[in-house]
Amino acid sequence: MICVTHEMGFAREVGTHLVFMDGGVIVEEGVPRAIFENPQADRTKAFLSKVL
Repeated sequence: MICVTHEMGFAREVGTHLVFMDGGVIVEEGVPRAIFENPQADRTKAFLSKVL
C-alpha cells in the first residue's frame, strides 16, 4: 500500500519504505530509520529539521 502524508510521526511508525519527494522529484528513499536518523540529502535534512 502507498500512503502519502506529511505526518512524519505516522510515517516513521507505520512505514517500511519511505520516499521523500520535493517538486515531484524523488530526493531520498530508504527505510524509516535511515531517513530519520541519517538523512543524506540536504533537502531532506532541511525539511526534517523544521518538522521534527
